[in-house]
Amino acid sequence: MTATKLFKEFFDSEKAGGLVLIACTILSLVLTNSPIGTDYQLFFQSKFAGLSVEHWINDGLMAVFFLLIGLELEREIYIGELSKIKDALLPLLGAIGGILLPAGIFLMFNYGTETQSGAGIPMATDIAFALGILSLLGNKVPTSLKVFLTALAVIDDLCAIIIIAIFYTKTLLWINLFIALFIFCLLLVLNRLKVRNLIPYLLGGIAMWYFMLHSGVHATITGVLLAFAIPFGNGDEKSTSYILQHFLHKPVAFIVLPIFALANTAIVVSGDITQTLTENNSLGIALGLIVGKPLGIFVLTFLAVTLGLCQLPSDLNWKSIFGVGLLAGIGFTMSIFITLLAFDNETIINNSKLVILLSSLTAGLLGFISLRQTLSKSEK
Repeated sequence: MTATKLFKEFFDSEKAGGLVLIACTILSLVLTNSPIGTDYQLFFQSKFAGLSVEHWINDGLMAVFFLLIGLELEREIYIGELSKIKDALLPLLGAIGGILLPAGIFLMFNYGTETQSGAGIPMATDIAFALGILSLLGNKVPTSLKVFLTALAVIDDLCAIIIIAIFYTKTLLWINLFIALFIFCLLLVLNRLKVRNLIPYLLGGIAMWYFMLHSGVHATITGVLLAFAIPFGNGDEKSTSYILQHFLHKPVAFIVLPIFALANTAIVVSGDITQTLTENNSLGIALGLIVGKPLGIFVLTFLAVTLGLCQLPSDLNWKSIFGVGLLAGIGFTMSIFITLLAFDNETIINNSKLVILLSSLTAGLLGFISLRQTLSKSEK
């Protein structure tokens, strides 16, 4: 497998962004549990233009993150690792396994309870954190492993977006939804008319976001829709899609996701931690991310290769696939994002965030140790 210039740029920005995310998370936890913790939390609840600061971050800034994810997915589908069905099947089936088993484990503990709506929490992979940990292994990591993890995480996030749209939409205002979709159709027409200027797409995207926000469907869906409306062309450096994707890499990695972390990891650590970690909701999240993710990814990809549906790249082995499966258990950003949609109870949200943080840390450490041993042996 060869890595395109844009993929290398994406990987480099995400790995550095992952380290910034770690720093912001630690800072947020320290501030929240310090004497100024109450003021810190109240800041994100303060209102601006009718919405809280936290709301603007989660519904506005994160739409930009999903726009970048959509652009990356579009590129993978047109000219990347997802452009050929046989190549796409390995990360695609891995992603499916890494979605179904964690959800199944979570429901095993929570089905029929008030927390069953959290089944989407252990499904997702945090691209920035996962690639950030992988980057710590340096030149030992084969390009095909980086591509596999990136494609897997992008598919994971797409599935999370679909889940958000279907299962976490509580009430629909059809008029606003139809207006948003009408704007999307107009942007597709502009695409077909070969309009390459970004301005009408960005203005249309803002209008689509506004109506989506007031439709009941989560506004971040707009980011993905806009990505597929923006002209891809032949995907070279002069294409509209390439220009926007290139521009968004660093703002998303170093502004959008760190701000999201600061706003959403304001976790108050108090009470009986042992009791919190042994609740059904906590067990579902932790086992889903730490056990379900790597097992689901490994088992489904192994079956697919064994049945001849796809091939394992020559420079990879099953130990490295399992190690990447562990890294995919770093849910963090997307898991916290789904938590905010799944629950209304502040205590459940706070406890879920804590478990997501601890589980993601555990999955990241296990993945790093596993891959370091595996890749070191493969060099000998």
